Amino acid sequence: MFKRPIAGVVAGWAFWLLLIVMTGLIGGLASMEASSFYEQLVQPAWAPAPWLFGPVWSVLYLMMAIAVSLIWHTGGLAQHPLAYAMFTLQLILNGLWSWLFFAWTLGALAFAEILLLWAAILFTAKLFWGVRRLAALLLMPYLFWVGFAAILNLRLFQLNPGLL
Repeated sequence: MFKRPIAGVVAGWAFWLLLIVMTGLIGGLASMEASSFYEQLVQPAWAPAPWLFGPVWSVLYLMMAIAVSLIWHTGGLAQHPLAYAMFTLQLILNGLWSWLFFAWTLGALAFAEILLLWAAILFTAKLFWGVRRLAALLLMPYLFWVGFAAILNLRLFQLNPGLL
């Protein structure tokens, strides 16, 4: 099943989990004042409660770590360089979105960037599918959540032109 000894399996999973957690922390730095800013925004009726974002992202980050670890265990960077490059790119875009939206309040640019993020996740999942289907399937909730977040981003931008 895995092409690596158990120590390599654990080390790989820990590395990717750390990288994903760091992405979350970097995005979190931009979102430190997010709750007060988010509460100022006119919200669509279908917007989720602010408390929901933390638990959802925690689960999504864990699923992402498992997904990329499954790819890692099938041969590592040497065998799947494009898959890792795309995964890393989508992590960068993930962390950047919080800065664009919350810290810099650039709603239109945040929307354009989240569309790139969504495309990067989709392409990552396609690459993962060719290596290990379960890894691609683990990215699907992330893809759907970011798609929902893109629609929410657009609607918040439309409803709050003076703030975003």
